[in-house]
Parts: sequence; C-alpha cells; structure tokens
Amino acid sequence: MKLAARELDGRLRRGLGAHAWLVVGDEPLLRAEATERIRDTARVEGFGERELHVVERGFDWQALGESARTMSLFAERRIIEVRMPSPRPGDAGGKALARLAEDPGDDTLVLVEAPKLDASAARTAWVKAFEKHGVLVQVWPVEPAQLPQWIGARMRAAGLVADSDAVQLLASRCEGNLLAARQEIEKLGLLLGQGAKVSVEAVQAAAADSARFDVFRLVDVALDGNAARALRVLDGLRREGVEPVLISWALSRELGSLVRLARAAADMRSADRALEAARVWPRRRPLVKKALQRHDTASLIRLQQLAAHVDRCIKGAAPGHPWMLLTEAVAHLSRPDFPLTQMAALEPPAAAAIAGDR
Repeated sequence: MKLAARELDGRLRRGLGAHAWLVVGDEPLLRAEATERIRDTARVEGFGERELHVVERGFDWQALGESARTMSLFAERRIIEVRMPSPRPGDAGGKALARLAEDPGDDTLVLVEAPKLDASAARTAWVKAFEKHGVLVQVWPVEPAQLPQWIGARMRAAGLVADSDAVQLLASRCEGNLLAARQEIEKLGLLLGQGAKVSVEAVQAAAADSARFDVFRLVDVALDGNAARALRVLDGLRREGVEPVLISWALSRELGSLVRLARAAADMRSADRALEAARVWPRRRPLVKKALQRHDTASLIRLQQLAAHVDRCIKGAAPGHPWMLLTEAVAHLSRPDFPLTQMAALEPPAAAAIAGDR
C-alpha cells in the first residue's frame, strides 16, 4: 500500500494494520514527524519496546535479521526501527529488508526511514516488498508557494492567532527550513502564550533570520524567473559565508546544460523532446523549460561568457568583483531584460573562444 503523508493521520486513526512501514522523503522534519506518528500509534497498540538501528558503513544486515527473529526479553511487542542515509542499502541490505517486510511477525513492527526514492530505487525488490506487505509513506517537501499556508496551520495548532503579514514574514525568514520554522513557532508560543495574537512586530522581535540558502536552490529560483527571490537567495549565500566559487560552479554547470538543450531544442523544434532526450528529471523540466523560453542560444552563451569571467576573477586572473558579477548573472538568467553591463570586462580571446564553441 502506498500513502501520501497527508493521508497518514486518517490511516492511523483506523490502527496500524500492517506491521511493515517504510517512510521516505527529502524533508527531514516531515519524515521524522511521520515516523513519530506511526511509532505513537504502535505504542498505543502495545508495542512497548523500541530497537533502533542506524545504518552506517559496514552495517551488519545479518545481525539485524537475527535480532528481528529473537524474542524480546522486556516486552511482548516491539518496534524495530531502521534509519537509512540512502535508499540504496545494497544487495545484502535489500534482501534483509525484503525479508523483514514480508514476515515481520505478529509481535514486531518494522519501521524504516529513508530519503526520497528515485525512479530506480522505487523499483527495487525491497521497496516493492514494503508496498505489497506493508505501507509505503511518501513525504513531499513543502513548496515555497505553500509555505505560508503550512506555517499558518502550524501556528493555529500551537494556539497562536497570526495575521497574514506575520505569516508571510516568518515564511520569508525561514524559507526552505521547516525545522527552523517549527522552532520559531515554538519560541513564539513560549514568549506570547496560548491564544496570543502574533503580529509582524512580534515576529521581528522573536524570529531569527534562519532561511536555509543553498546553491542549487539559487539555480532553481533563477530558472523559475523569480529575479527578486533569486537575488535574495544569493545575498543569503553571501551572508552565510558561502564561497563564490561554489556558486560560479553551479551556474556554469547549469548554463552549459542549458546551451546544449537550447541547441537540441532548435534542432528538434521542440523543447519538450529535447528535455526528454536529455533525460532531465521530470520535476525539473518545468523550470528548465521556462528558462529556455526566456533565452535563446546566443543569450545563454553570453551568460556562459560572464560565468567564465566570474571564475577567472575568483582565481585572480581577471579584474572584477565576483559577487557583483554573480548578481548580474543571476539577475539576467532570471530576467533577460536585466542588462549585462559587466560584459565589457570580458577579455576578447576568452569571449571568442566560448562563442566559437557552438
């Protein structure tokens, strides 16, 4: 059986049913909370002992299987919980997990937590065993547009009454970091008390700027065409002390891919066919397609030239301020009407070399 995380509470109200549960997803907070709700339901049903196994290099899968077959000395029913850093446990791990899912026993609950499954991992025998004999819970991240709604619901659950401006402010400060958002809500609850009204001023006074910024989020936001947000993420990276060479690398990598896709789309006369042929991950295709619709090949090559110049500036081989150049590149990737005033700083030989690579 396969469930979305939003369906989990309704399912658990009817009881565990299955004794093999697999929780997967890339958002650690939501994944941990889903696992906790399953564990709480199991305790109500008499699973009084918990045995936690954290998978690391050299993990003994045979010992896990033997432990599962050993009768508990302290309780009639127990939870065997397995936390995995990857959804790829290897051959021995896959076989051990499949056996646990197929026959956990009446007095044992097998609860496995792992990051998001990619397409190939989702087809493996051990995952299919959990789907067939147990429950697979898929946890999806909260999209940026849904974050204010998520925060508002959390505030109401915490007994707080927040106006929309306060919710928006907290969402902007905790962007991409649900754990930080939960902590800030808990802090507001402690400071203000149950039933308190939360204003913008209260959030400003109590909430730290804990937005989690990363280079891949920056690239995705720029591909989406949201220039203001992309520049805010870039500024967040700068304030967090991220080295500009990492951002330059991520931009150069994405721009190289975009140039190849733009040429392929022109040859095939279809962006969709080019994206499919290049095996771009389906969830990223809308972002990449937006960028291809805004830029032609020549525009993307100009951005490549700028990114190459940024790299030379970082290495001290060319004049210029890397953060100013990165700001211009990110803004132009988001909005082609943003002028590339720094293009004049490119050395003619390097620019010609990049332009000639067509």
